[in-house]
Amino acid sequence: MDSSVEDSPYIRYFDPLPSAGAPTSQTKDEPTAATSAGSSDLDLGPEFSVYAKDTETKPSKNVRLVEAWVKDLGATAPTEPTGWEEGSKATAKGKSKARREEEEELNATINERIPAGRVFDHRDVMTTHANPAFHQPRRAPKDAISSYFALSKLEDDPDKWSGLPEVPSSAEVTGEKPDNGVPRNIIEEPWESKEAYLSSHYDLIREDTVFPLRVAVHQLRDAPTSKEDYFSGSVGVYDRVRIIGLTCNFHGGIAVRVAFSLARAGKRVHWEQSKRLIPGSMVALTPVNDMFQTKCVIATIAARPLDGLKQNPPEVDLYFARSEELEIDPAEEWVMVEERSSYFEASRHVMTALQKLSREGFPLQEHLVDIETEIQPPEYLKNNPFVNLSKAIDPTEEKSYENVDILNDWPVRAKTALDKSQVIALRAILSKRLAIIQGPPGTGKTHVSVVALRVMLDNWRPGDPPIIVSCQTNHALDQLLRHVAAFEENFVRLGGRSKDEDVVKRRTLYQLRQSGSVRPPKSGLFNTSRARMAVLSKEIEELLFPLALGSQALIDADALLKLKVLTAEQHQSLVMGDQDWVDTNRPQQDTAYVAAWLGPQLQIVPKNLQADEMYAFEEADLEFEQLQEIEAEATAQDDEDNEALKGQYIAIADNFTGKRLSRISNAQIETLLQTSDLYSIPAKHRGSVYWYMQRQVKQTILRSLRDQAKKFGAHSVQRRIGRFECDLPILRDQKLIGLTTTGLSKYRPLISALNPKIVLIEEAAEAIEAPVAVACVPSLQHLILVGDHQQLRPNCSVTALEGQPFNLNVSLFERMVLNNVGFSMLKRQRRMIPEIRRLLRPIYGESIVDHPLVKNSVHRPPVPGMGGVNSYFFTHEWPESRDENMSSCNHMEAEMIVSFYDYLILNGMKGNQITIITFYNGQRKALLRRLHRHPNLQGRVFKVVTVDSYQGEENEIILLSLVRSNDNYSIGFLNVDNRICVALSRARRGFYLFGNAELLCSAHSTWKEVIRIMRGKKGERAPDPIKRLDFHLPLTCDNHNRKTYIEEPEDFLKINGGCDVDCEGELPCGHPCELKCHPFEHSQVTCTKPCMRPMHCGHKCVAECCEPCRCAECEEENSNDALESMEPLLQALPAGRPPHSGSTPLGGTTALGGMTDVSEHDRQLYAEPHKTFDKWNAPHAQASREPFEALTTLERTSSTSYPTLASPPTTLKPSSISETMTQGGSEAPRKHHDMDGMFQEEDESDNTDDTIVERLRDNPTPRKVNTTEMNLIDFD
Repeated sequence: MDSSVEDSPYIRYFDPLPSAGAPTSQTKDEPTAATSAGSSDLDLGPEFSVYAKDTETKPSKNVRLVEAWVKDLGATAPTEPTGWEEGSKATAKGKSKARREEEEELNATINERIPAGRVFDHRDVMTTHANPAFHQPRRAPKDAISSYFALSKLEDDPDKWSGLPEVPSSAEVTGEKPDNGVPRNIIEEPWESKEAYLSSHYDLIREDTVFPLRVAVHQLRDAPTSKEDYFSGSVGVYDRVRIIGLTCNFHGGIAVRVAFSLARAGKRVHWEQSKRLIPGSMVALTPVNDMFQTKCVIATIAARPLDGLKQNPPEVDLYFARSEELEIDPAEEWVMVEERSSYFEASRHVMTALQKLSREGFPLQEHLVDIETEIQPPEYLKNNPFVNLSKAIDPTEEKSYENVDILNDWPVRAKTALDKSQVIALRAILSKRLAIIQGPPGTGKTHVSVVALRVMLDNWRPGDPPIIVSCQTNHALDQLLRHVAAFEENFVRLGGRSKDEDVVKRRTLYQLRQSGSVRPPKSGLFNTSRARMAVLSKEIEELLFPLALGSQALIDADALLKLKVLTAEQHQSLVMGDQDWVDTNRPQQDTAYVAAWLGPQLQIVPKNLQADEMYAFEEADLEFEQLQEIEAEATAQDDEDNEALKGQYIAIADNFTGKRLSRISNAQIETLLQTSDLYSIPAKHRGSVYWYMQRQVKQTILRSLRDQAKKFGAHSVQRRIGRFECDLPILRDQKLIGLTTTGLSKYRPLISALNPKIVLIEEAAEAIEAPVAVACVPSLQHLILVGDHQQLRPNCSVTALEGQPFNLNVSLFERMVLNNVGFSMLKRQRRMIPEIRRLLRPIYGESIVDHPLVKNSVHRPPVPGMGGVNSYFFTHEWPESRDENMSSCNHMEAEMIVSFYDYLILNGMKGNQITIITFYNGQRKALLRRLHRHPNLQGRVFKVVTVDSYQGEENEIILLSLVRSNDNYSIGFLNVDNRICVALSRARRGFYLFGNAELLCSAHSTWKEVIRIMRGKKGERAPDPIKRLDFHLPLTCDNHNRKTYIEEPEDFLKINGGCDVDCEGELPCGHPCELKCHPFEHSQVTCTKPCMRPMHCGHKCVAECCEPCRCAECEEENSNDALESMEPLLQALPAGRPPHSGSTPLGGTTALGGMTDVSEHDRQLYAEPHKTFDKWNAPHAQASREPFEALTTLERTSSTSYPTLASPPTTLKPSSISETMTQGGSEAPRKHHDMDGMFQEEDESDNTDDTIVERLRDNPTPRKVNTTEMNLIDFD
């Protein structure tokens, strides 16, 4: 054997021997690669063979290389397990005879030197089912978490990517560009090495995070006085930033609280719906007199409690990136800038995990880095391929499937509820170490994942590590875990705040800790670190006492001496006072000595900072639920409160200072301080001298505080390690752990310590590559990726990084497919009716077929009121516009969609069955405003979402607002095939598009094909005689089968959900129905005819038919009786007093029974109390009143201003359609060009109503329709 082999730092695991005692020609004493290192008895078990790596020959593929951590074969495996690197596939078939003989000889030698009976843990090499220890894997050592963090810091070279700090430096933010440039991302060929792969993705993510803030800092440096409007819509600039306190937060270190101004924004903020200053986001600060010319300090938002933000000025907590950059001077004024398009907290955990991955083994490297296309089974399955498949097989099957060799004898003819493509996908999931499953819309990829998880959990044995399941979003994770909960209760959810209160919420790690059902052992590290942090908190509080707010005192003389600001002689001069005067009342307190010395030069510092003006509110950034998703996932500690920090809060301020003369310099002050007698300093200069000494005190305190903060931060990390160690026993006993892809990085130390073998990632095509790659912990043997790269791609903060050569928006899932790494595709869809599914042909071709279910009209009934037209493209040429956030919107299109939505509701569709989706957030807001103002839709809950937030969702009917309509052939977001795919595939039985078809057809090839399908080629027979695209919307009356063609929103005013034929039906009250044809019941119509029914008193009812009956004659008699009975009480009231508290004279005064100064309103109350009856209290009006009551309740509990109900709307007399359309005055319907202006005027006051009102419950029964409302719809 070549001598160079003896120096190899690697050992390689190869083919298993026939038996432990197989004869061999190798002599026992012949040296090998292992023995040359001094090894003697490494226990690998008889099932494995080892041969040395030939350093002069390139290693053959499909072999495992394990770094030699030990100097001899008898040493114990390291605490931190080493992974292995795999090359590409090669078999023994092509080996030379000499090479095979060499391997056999070496294998025999090693087996002779290895004692029988010991098996390596599956993380170090591989595990065999033949050994009973397979189902009892080695437990993670007690210090596994500590070892993880220790190894993460092995390399701390800031010049290398793996040693960079988590938070970027100020040089990175203020510099022009990264020192080494931005690397390219290789997506269609193998990577050169693991190092190149990891470092490139690290640099790309870091640049995606830092670049937006860098641009914002440069812009502010070039235009230091500009308002926010000067910058892009996502830049936030806050001035008058002052430090007002510190919090010794046990969770994250020393946090500094600052107050700031919104003057540059020029608007107040609805913080509940704003993306400004989200916890975990990164900000840059600079002194107000510097403006990033020489100084920049980087910080992250620690917390933003709403109570603090709603103050004036608002307050927020910061973590300074480095303890040496910590600041505490309350007198220093700063400017703070943020860039909201990127979110640092989500990226920092990924970057840290990539650094850790570079120092450990990388399972699946042969596929993810080297692009080996042929995929082998996972190691645990190679040794024992027998699996219980009974949970995936129809229970009526007579044959048993409890012990199936899935590698060699997969049951081809077994009866199952899965279709053929799903069975193929299930087999791939269970039998391939890297399984990639593409699931086009509606093909059931989540269902296949759930079936696979059920099979794997059914084969789980006590002692096995938990299966890790991850999704891109919290919503998808909750849905998946809810499916799992149906057959397995032993699971836990990590991270974020689950919205599934019934099932998943009870299985969060936080709830398991609180339940007491599992009591983790007390971690010494956890308790020790907390105790030390408590001590440090007290020391910091004492250190900051001279700056403590509310101390009502100056910095005392002893403190000045202790901090070496004064000499002993100077201190003595303060205590003794002016020797030229004799004062028998010398002060006894040290602070009073300083005050006496200052005299009139003492100046009180105001405690209240300058408040902002009362600006108008800005438009909300996000839906409330979206904002919670972001904050909870990145910052919440398993449902612990993420709004306020935990720990000692210390408010600081200068309290007092000295009056400073502007003409005196620091050098002159230092000259004055050279005297040993402070009373010799002229009185007029003493204020400036004290101000200088105060600064010296702050600098001295700051130096000590920075040291303390560094210690506190280190103990905070130790506390986190201790918390993980406490959680480890809880998680180890679970069968399945669910978390998001962000959580995979955030909780990677905990996951790695559990030694998982299997990781399944749903929505894998929506995640950028790095968070998925870091899921490859050293113990991983089986990675499953489920998604669809032809739907939504990952999102990037920097658009320039999405294209070539950076390709940051290409997921690992898509890259594997592009490189022909084996994947399975689901092909039978169960969501869309064929009429809608055919629109996906330009994207998927003929790959997708329909399940019989979607062809059955019982399961997919036609849309009511549409005459069988279940898909349609309403094309128009109404021009688009931009809102104040520069988001595209189209007001006329929005009105058309809202009117059509009302039409569908009138025809019996429920609000929760209809979703409106759009590509633009500006259009989403415009739609919601109009929906909430529509008189027939009051109190309903509306689903109006953007395309990007609706991935994975579906509904019965989808209304798609395409918005774009211009002469520039610009279609923006509509130009992305992935978004088009999502938009076209959400509807189950009804899909209606609204947009400029001519523009789309000219601007994009995919839209051109979609429009061709809906329009039909010339001479080509369409699948339905009714066209699916035109400048009008075809409606069909279900009562008379009459067609109505709608071209403008006003056209909907001509019908009441049916056609233009008079109803002529009879209402339940007996009066004739005066509406046009309508599809709803007459019981829902409000009759405004006079009632005239005889009452029990014998008189006729004088009320309208829709009101409770009342008798005018009886009411008059009762009124007179009531007035006579109240006369003595009214006469007893003193003159000039209002009759009841809260009444105010309105206009002039009047007299009633001797009273003076009684308002006319009060007169009516006393004279005719029966006339205060409120029509809105009538039973028929209760349904429409409830939403306003709910809205009023919300208003009382929120600082946000919402519209209130001033008075009931006036009930107009019924009128015919023709009269309604021709009448003038204020009751005539407004023209659309007038509405545009009206909405623009009202946008500012109503811009935050959408999300709150959306949460109002939907009335399960349709509101009774007023005949006038049906004929005259006023959008005001």
